[in-house]
Amino acid sequence: MSIKENINRIKLGLPGEVTLIAVSKTKGIDAIKEAYDAGIRDFGENKVQELMAKIEYLPSDIRWHLIGHLQRNKVKYIVDKVTLIHSLDSIRLLEEIERQYGIKNCIANTLIQINIGEEESKTGVSLQDFESLVSACELCRHVKVKGLMAIIPKGDEESCRKYFKKMKDIWDSLKERNYKNIEMKYLSMGMTEDYEIAVSEGSNMIRVGTGIFGVR
Repeated sequence: MSIKENINRIKLGLPGEVTLIAVSKTKGIDAIKEAYDAGIRDFGENKVQELMAKIEYLPSDIRWHLIGHLQRNKVKYIVDKVTLIHSLDSIRLLEEIERQYGIKNCIANTLIQINIGEEESKTGVSLQDFESLVSACELCRHVKVKGLMAIIPKGDEESCRKYFKKMKDIWDSLKERNYKNIEMKYLSMGMTEDYEIAVSEGSNMIRVGTGIFGVR
């Protein structure tokens, strides 16, 4: 199937409130343009260097999402360039985002990434450090938290549902609190293999790469 056919097939099965992010890491300009021509405006990149190399060759109305681990020394390059940083996972990173966005007097819209499976191989804030990070976000002037993100452990449907439910419970509990810098607008979870399960458990933002562009 073509990129356009893949996009149409995925969109047909999605509720209207779910944002589809096309994960374009390692994909060339032509493939991204094909997805753009098929109606996609939200694209996700893992690496700052790759993202910056693509931006100037693509339409200015694309909403870029930084979905990979963000190193502190790379924050300065993405100020005012990305719509949403999905991978806020530590107070040290938060402080650098606050500093760099403050220099240009911009607002960084972010998602807090939670390591919900407590996997050593994955980034994301641990559940025991989560509340400390939330409290630190409340003190910022240039960082706004717009929701949560997770990459769950690989597993069967039952396992997937368990982690997605756990994320939705955390998201719901935060939604009931009153914050000035934090709102639970987005719950970013679900990829090519499990996005349908994620959506059924409450995700309203999915990140699909292979399902759109084919095997890398």
